[in-house]
Amino acid sequence: MSTVSLAPDRFDEISEALKDVVDPELGVNVVDLGLIYDLNWDDENDALVINMTLTSAGCPLTDVIEDETAQALDGHVERFRINWVWMPPWGPDRMTDDGRDMMRAIGFQI
Repeated sequence: MSTVSLAPDRFDEISEALKDVVDPELGVNVVDLGLIYDLNWDDENDALVINMTLTSAGCPLTDVIEDETAQALDGHVERFRINWVWMPPWGPDRMTDDGRDMMRAIGFQI
């Protein structure tokens, strides 16, 4: 499989759409949590490839996140695949400033 980087405007469009995908445990979207590691395009399969992690490798909610991702991307892409990535492991340092603000608002010390 060969993938290519998305054009900057397409990357921004997809990232914005993915802000509708909320981590069910934390209540903050996957973009601001820093769970999206990369977005690429698989020309061979004409599909978006999302390199994504979770806050913990044992998270049982991958199906929920995949369903929400499908809803969020409806109208943006016809096909996508989530490539679950565990290295490097997720950490709070990956969060955006907005993500940190959201976590503080729900009581986390970040």
